[in-house]
Amino acid sequence: MQTCAYEMGMDQAEFRRVNFVREFPHRTTFGFLLDSGDYDKCLDLALEKIDYSGFLERQKAARAQGRLLGIGISTMSEPLGAGNSREYDLIGVKMFDSAELRVHPSGKAILKIGSKTQGQGHETTFAQIVTHELGIPADDILVQHGDTDNTPFGMGTYASRSTPTAGAATAMVARKVRAKAKKLAAHLLEVSEEDVEWELGRFYVRSAPNRGVTIQDCAFAAYTNMPDGLEPGLENNAYYDPPNMTWPFDVYITTVEVDPETGEWDVLKFVGVDDCGVRINPMIVEGQLHGGLAEAFAMAYHQMITFDSQGNCIGANYMDYMIPTAWETPHFELYEVVTPSPHHPIGCKGIGECGTVGGPAAFVNAVVDAIAHLGVRNIDMPCLSGRVWEAIKYKKDVSGTPPLPGQ
Repeated sequence: MQTCAYEMGMDQAEFRRVNFVREFPHRTTFGFLLDSGDYDKCLDLALEKIDYSGFLERQKAARAQGRLLGIGISTMSEPLGAGNSREYDLIGVKMFDSAELRVHPSGKAILKIGSKTQGQGHETTFAQIVTHELGIPADDILVQHGDTDNTPFGMGTYASRSTPTAGAATAMVARKVRAKAKKLAAHLLEVSEEDVEWELGRFYVRSAPNRGVTIQDCAFAAYTNMPDGLEPGLENNAYYDPPNMTWPFDVYITTVEVDPETGEWDVLKFVGVDDCGVRINPMIVEGQLHGGLAEAFAMAYHQMITFDSQGNCIGANYMDYMIPTAWETPHFELYEVVTPSPHHPIGCKGIGECGTVGGPAAFVNAVVDAIAHLGVRNIDMPCLSGRVWEAIKYKKDVSGTPPLPGQ
């Protein structure tokens, strides 16, 4: 995209803008159905926060002084939350997910899900979904996962699919439980079910809002005071087969300065705008973005897997294959735009992969932009200082695997 903008003599931000999808749902050439988004709003916010027009002026002035400043933009969307059973399977097994929810007489609950946390915070996020649907405090909800002897069927945690699939199943099973609790509330309040209204954590009589019972009252009644014909207990399960995948959208912009004598480059500022629909827990979302962007920086800056002439892996340990720390990793300035997914029960989209998918291009594009006036259009990752210096000195693209010492 950046090279096309250069070759056509267009501003790189505007070149991306003219290629944005604006009407949703949108069927792509490859048959995917984009669910929702506001790409212009995301780009506008990112350009504002990076001070795009101001940076272009500073870049021009710096170049006159022999300094090399660059700005890189990456805009991306990807399908997350695989996938609906009509189109996707793994060796014939459909890719839906499930959840089981039981509310005890005490009013506390246990939620069992088919996805498995790998540090993404499932225990927090999924408990919050139940809280959002039933009003039970998150601290009173035990989330169990990763035990195939004890938890329901699920296709696992990958491809940013946990909240789009298992999270949706959690919302749906909580609504089933709430529907039964409403019958119990009507019994306790001695009114017809049609006269019962719901607010978070409490049922009340439509004509007398002060008359009400809590979800905990209903849970206790489910084991002690059931109406005739209603099965005891307050529990249910749900299988969620997503009608479509979710499509987050992200804009990442970074500015860098390249040392013309050594090829070393430093990040001056990084801005990210992410639209992943409704955010259940903003801190967890930002944590996943920070982790993904840290790895994006690492891939662009120094990480690589390669082999010597004998086939030995160079980078087989964390002394040779560098993991970014707080020392190397730049600060990430993050913002959000929210366009809910229209088919997800609570409007969520996937987010876990976005930083690591969209982030690398922003860093590489910024480095290339700093020396694009020399005719350089590409430097393959990682942008090691020697490769950047080579591009500057010989005014040419640098592609392929970096050479090893002695080669």
